[in-house]
Amino acid sequence: MLNHKSIFCLVPRFLGAVMDALLTASPGSSLTVLDGSLQSNQIYQFIVHMENRKNSSIQVTGYVLVTVDDTHPQLIVIGCVISISCVPNLEYQFVNPTTQVALFILCVGTYNSTSSNSTQWTLFNNTILYENIWFFGTNTIVYTFLSAISTSALNFIINQPPANGPCSINPFDGTITTLFTIECPNWYDVDGIQDYSLYAWTTDISQRTIIAFSSEYNFQVRLPSADNETSLLNLIVYVRDLVGSVTQVNISSVNIIADLATINDLIDKITNSSSTITNNLIVRLLSSGNQNVVGQMIISLSQEFNQMSNENFDKAISNGIPAVDISVSLLGSQSLQQTSIPLNESALIDYNIELNSLANVRDYLVTFLTNLLITTSTSIILQASSLVQLTQITNQLTRNTLMLVSNRCYELSTALYAIFEKISYEDAQSASNQLFQCASNILNAVNGPLQGRTSTLDLDYSRANMVPTDYDTDLESAWSNLNLFSDGNDFSTTTIEKNRNIYYQKQLANQINSQVTQIISLLTSSLNIHLNIGQSSLMNTSQSFVSLETISIQSLKDRLVKQVQNAQFHIPSSFILNTTSNSSISLRSKIDPLASFGNFQNTNLSRSISLSIIDQNRNEVSFQAHQDNPIQLIIPRDPNVLIPSMYLQNVTSINSTLNNLLFNYHYINITSSLPISVHFEIHSLNTNLAYLFIYKFDQTPLLNSSINLIDGWTLFCPFNLTNDDIYRYFIDNQQTPGHQSLIFGIRELNSTEMNNYCLNNSSINTSLPITDESFTFTSNYELRIYTSGCYYLDANNNWKLDGLIVGSLTNLYETECLSTHLTSFAGG
Repeated sequence: MLNHKSIFCLVPRFLGAVMDALLTASPGSSLTVLDGSLQSNQIYQFIVHMENRKNSSIQVTGYVLVTVDDTHPQLIVIGCVISISCVPNLEYQFVNPTTQVALFILCVGTYNSTSSNSTQWTLFNNTILYENIWFFGTNTIVYTFLSAISTSALNFIINQPPANGPCSINPFDGTITTLFTIECPNWYDVDGIQDYSLYAWTTDISQRTIIAFSSEYNFQVRLPSADNETSLLNLIVYVRDLVGSVTQVNISSVNIIADLATINDLIDKITNSSSTITNNLIVRLLSSGNQNVVGQMIISLSQEFNQMSNENFDKAISNGIPAVDISVSLLGSQSLQQTSIPLNESALIDYNIELNSLANVRDYLVTFLTNLLITTSTSIILQASSLVQLTQITNQLTRNTLMLVSNRCYELSTALYAIFEKISYEDAQSASNQLFQCASNILNAVNGPLQGRTSTLDLDYSRANMVPTDYDTDLESAWSNLNLFSDGNDFSTTTIEKNRNIYYQKQLANQINSQVTQIISLLTSSLNIHLNIGQSSLMNTSQSFVSLETISIQSLKDRLVKQVQNAQFHIPSSFILNTTSNSSISLRSKIDPLASFGNFQNTNLSRSISLSIIDQNRNEVSFQAHQDNPIQLIIPRDPNVLIPSMYLQNVTSINSTLNNLLFNYHYINITSSLPISVHFEIHSLNTNLAYLFIYKFDQTPLLNSSINLIDGWTLFCPFNLTNDDIYRYFIDNQQTPGHQSLIFGIRELNSTEMNNYCLNNSSINTSLPITDESFTFTSNYELRIYTSGCYYLDANNNWKLDGLIVGSLTNLYETECLSTHLTSFAGG
């Protein structure tokens, strides 16, 4: 290795260089002669004269004769896909103990190549025993040469992580504004120490959050407080060498409490737009522009505000406010036990006051994150973590906050994509996980008000209706076009202001939907390069679920792709895949807590699920299943959806003989611009009874010995009962379009009909039990009816439904959809 001060000269008869071995990191030095520097068919003598710098009398001289032969060798080059995963060290490549290595080969020169069907590299005799355990996606290519034999190899050496050093913290207790000193002296690594990163958590180490990073072994930090249950904060330091190997060091836990006086002073001054806000200690720290300091304060404050928000939410729920009206449930959460008490109006007012106060604070804090320098992958992780914490309570994010966070998440994703071939998988995954959550949070937040799931924020409402500064000059301004905001002929101030706010919310939703799509694409590319066939990457948090896996095309057939909350895609055994690749593809499976608004609210109680197929060129591949063998999807609803009660039908008290009624009829209005499915649940108070169910669209169904005017029928026999003793029936969304009403009738089978149609269930009578006698019910029954739908999101962010069929597995908690293509889906 030549020192930067070395002097080079190259003339036809003399080549010389002075190398200072003492100033190099490597114990050896080398000289590279570039292509074309030496003439062919010539003999060159290379002389090396070495002199001891401390004792010039110690000298040694060596030489070698080199004959330059004009040949065209066939070269096979082996290299690492991710350069940092195998750093060169003379004849070896450094490999970290916890880092995977992806290799590629390339033939240089004239050759013929053929790809075999083999899926293994034969490294050693026992390599195949570790396929898909140690070795993933091995792929053999055969190169043939006319008159030469060529081989190539890489030699690896395990890079040892930093060692022999302690880490400590001082003091052992404080508040979120207390300055703590972290010291990690005397760490040794032959490659040198690159940096120190500090992570913190309370009870679950998997939820650890990055707090700071530094290239110095001695640095200062401010720490977040612990949760309500404990004030103890656990800490760990990652010591990383220049080649990327890491040693994790646990340090003493500390007691951190919130600095409530300073926090409340900050909230008060932001709420009242105080001119003395710059005197607040937290604001002075945030104004430093140091990403470590800003990140620490944003994380600490956000965790405090998140805790306050959760307490405010719990209080609202206990006062009868439906959870589904003020929030979107986290992924994997269970249905809340809500009190069945009348809504307390004053509690709702108090809830909204607290909500808007904290929304204003977040709107103020976000401005300190938007212009921080983006330096390394650790810098991306820290800033992304800060954004995730700030946006965790999605109903407190103003449009200004959302716009700034969306832009920043996009910038961080772009920065990660720019270095994804130069960083380790661990760093790429950690950064991507945070940015996936950031994208999900802002998507959830911007759609919440449009879907009627969260409240309109006061700051958004006032800003939307504030007269713009260019009002007098911008004649094309949408703000002054009242026709955009009226409801028909209703031009009242209340209507105009309400619809103007909705208009700007929809505009931002479209912008964020587009930007989130770009963010997801960038993050997918940043991770996929690290994944070979048989490998996967999973990000599963309460905010978002994203799974990436690389598979062979063959293994896509009849594949079940599971998500959380029973969400899933079942790929059929036959399909058309529009790709020229014949080796591997990537699957990206994703679920978001709330479906986008798109062009209507029918999806406002549904999760959004998607599955994408990506080829080796990072392009999405179109997928087409056959109509008779479609993709099966299960789309969960929000677990806090309000389940309609079953209504008791007091049929035993009805005198059917007065009107000679053969059935007890029920009417349903199914007028809808969208195809819907209709679902029936019947619970008999006597589970030993059986029923005949008939229906007709747009008119009363009639069935007797002389008339058969029905569109469908079914028998409910006791052996059909589910575990909850409920009979279920549904009419899919292909049958309802064009109809305004559905009338169905129910009658109880008599004992003779029971014997003929229900008792011998192994040979069920497929004919209709017809009678001319008025109905007689010996027991009452309960009835519940609901509708459902299946929708997919098109390229213009609009929900469409053509080609989708609602399946029979649909219930109150999830929708089954049948589709012939892949995209983003939601239920209704």
